Amino acid sequence: MKHVRTTLLAAGAATFLLSACGSAEPGQSVPAPPSSSAAAPAEPSATESSTGAAPVGDVTKPGTELKLGERAVVPFKYGTTKSGTIAITVTAIEKGANADLAKYGDKAKGITPYYLRATIENVDGADLSYSSVSLRALGEDGRSTGVIITGSTDQCKSGTSGKDFSTPGAKFESCTLQGAREGSAVTAATFDKGDGYDKSPLVWQG
Repeated sequence: MKHVRTTLLAAGAATFLLSACGSAEPGQSVPAPPSSSAAAPAEPSATESSTGAAPVGDVTKPGTELKLGERAVVPFKYGTTKSGTIAITVTAIEKGANADLAKYGDKAKGITPYYLRATIENVDGADLSYSSVSLRALGEDGRSTGVIITGSTDQCKSGTSGKDFSTPGAKFESCTLQGAREGSAVTAATFDKGDGYDKSPLVWQG
């Protein structure tokens, strides 16, 4: 299964849409298979973050396939100063209408928007205020849809954690705007940011 790189988007990111014809994103490489020599959880060097704090909770193994509504716990870094442990629960993959992309103009012709909705939870109480998480869409063939969209619409607002996302159990709702060409569909959402997930993403099947 080919996956694409997950990006972290700050609130208010400039909107941009590009339809790519069967090509990978610039700088994208085919993910390598997961390493068979992953360090055991007891090894501090494998679990320590840049701040020296170990992830809290049962961290979900890279490459895990989940169903919508299932929770994954992952080490998380935002920017250069914030790190901690979060839980991601993809709750829905919703199909929108081309009219939802009106503000993109002619660039949106032939594109159907999809909304990847998720609940993000602070697991270890690290200060992750004003951070955000973005997911990526996969088509029916398990590959990138070939459509790149950033930004948000009235139907899909990309949420940020706010200033109080610094205690265990704190949550916020997020939506990642993705797209597919007319006649194709989005059937899965992926998270592939760091700590092994870049090579072997988590996948939620719709």
